[in-house]
Amino acid sequence: MAENTLTAEKTVHTRAVGLPAGRVAPAAHLSAAMAAVGERSEGAVALREVEFAVQMGLRARPGSDSATALEQVLGLPLPTGHGQVTGDPAGRHVLWMSPDEFLAVDVSRQQAPGDGQEFEAALEGLPGQAVDLAANRTTLELTGPQARQVLEKGCHIDLHPRAFATGTAVVTPLGPVPVILHRFADDGYRLYPRASFADYLVRWLLDAAEEYCHEEVL
Repeated sequence: MAENTLTAEKTVHTRAVGLPAGRVAPAAHLSAAMAAVGERSEGAVALREVEFAVQMGLRARPGSDSATALEQVLGLPLPTGHGQVTGDPAGRHVLWMSPDEFLAVDVSRQQAPGDGQEFEAALEGLPGQAVDLAANRTTLELTGPQARQVLEKGCHIDLHPRAFATGTAVVTPLGPVPVILHRFADDGYRLYPRASFADYLVRWLLDAAEEYCHEEVL
């Protein structure tokens, strides 16, 4: 683990007041196709991209002074075990990634959960890391009563509620694409693919949802 802080870049502050002109989300060109799925399936399954959701990669050993410092900036405890998520899934929350690695997310506001200067000050002299990962992955939301069935066509884990409860997040392949999969609601899943895989994964999900769709929308 790094012995010095790697702080979030200044784009964190830019998002707090407005996105850079001309910035395009990785799956924006498929937004109409995603919107059509919800209409054609009559709500059985819906897909959308959460554009420019805040994502901060954090590194610290749970229970350490570094973890405490990060928790004070976040206003949230870090998860302590595999699959755990802390915070509000509709706003700021933290996903467990590995024993000393976490992903802090905020889907409700286009501002960082703590900015680079706060993390830098909090981790001064401590081992730890905070990196802006918003450009690394995009965020897709798959919702509806058939959402689980769509994912089961290519997900490598058991998605039954007894094995993958609401509030759980794991790293898993979906088809050939590695994703972070977060069940944020009973019928709601967030997927975090690398931005370069966004086009492929959206098209995969659209194809998997096709059996729940009816006549085409003109």
